[in-house]
Amino acid sequence: MITTDPTQFHATLPDGGRLLGLDVGTKTIGTALCDAGWSFASPAPLVRRTKFTADKAALAAMLGPQAVKGVVIGLPLNLDGSDSPRTQSTRAFARNVEDWGLPILLWDERWSTVAVERTMIEQDLSRAKRAERVDSLAAAHILQAAIDALVNV
Repeated sequence: MITTDPTQFHATLPDGGRLLGLDVGTKTIGTALCDAGWSFASPAPLVRRTKFTADKAALAAMLGPQAVKGVVIGLPLNLDGSDSPRTQSTRAFARNVEDWGLPILLWDERWSTVAVERTMIEQDLSRAKRAERVDSLAAAHILQAAIDALVNV
């Protein structure tokens, strides 16, 4: 099941469970994980994109050991809320990982990278360190926003 509705997603996971957050880019996939009680999200290892089957296998390798029960994927909408070419690509990515058998929540990710970049600049991180961490931190930002909404459903 793929949805943009947090209530529908929550209904498939009434007992909670760890979630995998993804920030799907063209060169990398930022990943994040949250605790089973949906309290906090933390960055996880970055996946450098190669071929889709290899990317999917790298992500699937995280599911079992981390006891993942659902997936939250950042949906890159235009600022006006409309779909963009990246939105369509992300929706296709979600359809391609639907066979994991886990519920998938597509979450509006507008401003996530900007918010993370600002925080890293405030922390005076170098450009190189920011580039290295931005995608996984953006995934954590997306996942945190989603779990904050899910606990209030």
